[in-house]
Amino acid sequence: MAMKQVRIGVIGCGGMGQGHIALINELPGARLAAVASQTPENARSVGTANRVPYFTDYRRLIESQLCDAVLIATPHYFHPEIGLAAFQAGLHVLCEKPIAVTVRGADALVDAAEKSGRVFGVIHQYRTLPAIRLARELVESGRIGPVRRTLLVDPWYRSQAYYESSNWRATWAGEGGGVLINQAPHSIDFFLWLGGRPGRVTARTRNRLHDIEVEDEADALLEYPNGAWGYYYASTCDLETGPMFEISGDRGRLIYRDGRLELVTVPVDLSVHSRRAADMWDLPRLERSEPPLPGTASGHREIIRNFCAAILEGEPLIAPGSEGLWSVEFINALILSGRQGRPVDLPLDRDEYDRLLEDLRRNSRPKQVVRIQRKVDPKFKINQGKAK
Repeated sequence: MAMKQVRIGVIGCGGMGQGHIALINELPGARLAAVASQTPENARSVGTANRVPYFTDYRRLIESQLCDAVLIATPHYFHPEIGLAAFQAGLHVLCEKPIAVTVRGADALVDAAEKSGRVFGVIHQYRTLPAIRLARELVESGRIGPVRRTLLVDPWYRSQAYYESSNWRATWAGEGGGVLINQAPHSIDFFLWLGGRPGRVTARTRNRLHDIEVEDEADALLEYPNGAWGYYYASTCDLETGPMFEISGDRGRLIYRDGRLELVTVPVDLSVHSRRAADMWDLPRLERSEPPLPGTASGHREIIRNFCAAILEGEPLIAPGSEGLWSVEFINALILSGRQGRPVDLPLDRDEYDRLLEDLRRNSRPKQVVRIQRKVDPKFKINQGKAK
């Protein structure tokens, strides 16, 4: 008899883990089967509240045979080792972003998933947003032509209290980076999904506002294999107004801001117009529109639903784990470039980045001020599964 529900074990019961548990409990194709947290009181309280077995060691959950899949919502450094153990045990894996702190760790996960034949998804829920889905369709259809320029500005705000909410946050030893590894991966993912992966980055990183050892601001100049240029910026020192991007091609441009997508097109390719225009002030006619957005479900709920449907029915993944490697490599390249003050080529030299991170981890210092808080981000519940 075919499986009707995917039995999911959630590993990591902090704010994000508990948010995912709430969604699993609402989805018809999913069933919460067990939870694990290395903090005994947290494991007990979450397991008891949800009436499922609880574990303080994720290995026991994986070995329990209670689950068909695991959802990993632990601090970043644990993602690869948990994912590798799950694949080895024949379980499917849905992993929070980023799938690893280093691209070498991401390589190992992707390889293990391929060898196991199990479903491997990453929680890049921005891919489900109607405007992002439409932008992807327009780029893939050739509507804007070959990409010539990209831009992403990703402003976030975090208080000092946020960084003091746990021991692992904003440390090289506990998190492996700052804004780039924590807040930025979602926007980086759809940026690469739409504009392509650069072949070289020249980045700057710094600590501008917070008492932390990792970066809270970063920017980069991007060079693409086809000759296109781009610019990237992210920080947790800004007014949090949401990401803004532009993808500009030979036939048009996509502009995204405040959830709205604008399409600007020209009747003749710029490269053709430039050669044929006779008058020195002859400009191409711009046609502006806001294409209607698809009425599709979105958010974390849609990623989890799609993951279960991929297991049960073979539905294509919205965010395959193999593509989760893209953002990790981009982040590693920016950190390496920013720390060394020079351009960095992609594919990234794995050994070089590992040496840098090991040095940063070696010099990482324990936090002096910590006020533990485990709370779900209030924005987590916004637009979960709603079509708009």
